[in-house]
Amino acid sequence: MMSSNSSSSSFASDVAPIAREAGALLMEFFDQNIKIEYKGDANLVTEADRQSETLIRARILARWPGHEILGEEQGLRGSGGDYRWYVDPLDGTTNFAHGFPVFCVSIGLEHKGQLVMGVVYDPTRDELFTAERGGGAFLNDQRMHVSKTPRLAESLVATGFPSHKRHKNPNIFFYHQITMRSHGVRRAGSAALDLCSVASGRFDAFWEFNLNPWDTAAGVLLVEEAGGRVTDFRGGPFLLDSRQTLATNGLVHDEIMHEFEDIFSGRGLEPLPAISE
Repeated sequence: MMSSNSSSSSFASDVAPIAREAGALLMEFFDQNIKIEYKGDANLVTEADRQSETLIRARILARWPGHEILGEEQGLRGSGGDYRWYVDPLDGTTNFAHGFPVFCVSIGLEHKGQLVMGVVYDPTRDELFTAERGGGAFLNDQRMHVSKTPRLAESLVATGFPSHKRHKNPNIFFYHQITMRSHGVRRAGSAALDLCSVASGRFDAFWEFNLNPWDTAAGVLLVEEAGGRVTDFRGGPFLLDSRQTLATNGLVHDEIMHEFEDIFSGRGLEPLPAISE
């Protein structure tokens, strides 16, 4: 295995134990939250989030002291290096707070502006998703691929809504329209896991507005390395700061973009049913 200074080939195997360790830490808090039956304990959730990121940062910096780290809780630390880590220590915070077991640890790595590694760990299912640029994508060491579903009408797709400023987010129109055009839309509450589900073929597509780089860095590479396609809503290159994420198996990508184009222009929208009906 080559040195991580010259290649990204060893990163995923080194990062996987860090993600597992952070996931185990989250589960300690999660089990405690369930035992005391006090759902929505903000202090407990905040502490789990904070301790998970502190652990991940410490492990990364001990192994790669010159690297930048951008994390959800503590912002950007370090500067000037070719490598930047994107850390979401607890993706699915609201789920976690309510005892709903859909959350994960997400760690992505960028080298000179290109995503080179992604690791996502779901501690409730003990599922570890890993990918490296050019090396394929894996679920618990088994190669994974996107689905072969050819049409939107046959697709199970996913989306998400923001926890804040929902009144300014237009996604309810997209949700309604795609619900009418697909086999179903799921909204599970963890963008990183939704991207993993596209990569593993469980979902055929996923879209969301206004995600942050730490939400997407790992999952986007997983989708691409599993044979999928990731762009903005109009087919332009996906950028970590583009605020539009569309990830699919590739086969339904153009069809979904066509639907999005109609929604943006207000064409062919399905009317909402009347309450009285």
